Amino acid sequence: MLHFPTPYTCHAGMDDDTPDEVFAELKTTNLGIWGVAQIAAGTGLAVYAMWAGILQPGFRKVPLKLQVPYIPASKAQVQNVMTLLRGRKGGLVDLGSGDGRIVLEARRQGFAPAVGYELNPWLVRLAYFRAWRAGLHGKVLYRREDLWKVDLTECKNITVFLAPSVLSLLQEKLQTELPDDALVVAGRFPFPDWKPCRIEGHGVDRAWAYNMQAQRKDTLKKNGNLIVTNGDLDNELPKQKEST
Repeated sequence: MLHFPTPYTCHAGMDDDTPDEVFAELKTTNLGIWGVAQIAAGTGLAVYAMWAGILQPGFRKVPLKLQVPYIPASKAQVQNVMTLLRGRKGGLVDLGSGDGRIVLEARRQGFAPAVGYELNPWLVRLAYFRAWRAGLHGKVLYRREDLWKVDLTECKNITVFLAPSVLSLLQEKLQTELPDDALVVAGRFPFPDWKPCRIEGHGVDRAWAYNMQAQRKDTLKKNGNLIVTNGDLDNELPKQKEST
């Protein structure tokens, strides 16, 4: 069950400004210290500085195959993810939520609760700042928590922007815990062993949707452990090899 802590507030926009555009604005506008901090945070420059100077040394303690660098999703990537989720209702969970922009857009689209799980404490703080700045105070939640320890048994809508090495390991957890009517949407990289039910976008902005019931059926068929009769997943029978 997902619960909101009462003291928190939140929301934020999807800033796609490049560093050059930010510096141009700095040259022509008297922003003050707080304004500069807002632009830096909104474009990810502040997070990159924290990553390079503070977080990266500690991050080396994480196994290499589980390391996921912070790369903010573009507007096109976020829109493609939301397109694949169109028509869905209820809550949404973003695993490895970064600066929180997927969670924020999901909340704008009516998903509630909208929750992001992120292990990096600085990115969690940035996500809450972006949420406050966008005006969704108290309407989204970011938790600093290891995604491998998150209970997903009641989650129906899941989004992930993770590296292929992590996705290959995450497949088993999702397939074990998620309900049959869950939909998983992956951005930037697809799950290596899963067959998507829909694909949206092109190139680096592409997103893939996976229906969990269909995925379980496909996995069981690949393993040779299921005979499907009228689409009924309850008819699980081991295949018998023909004797020769």
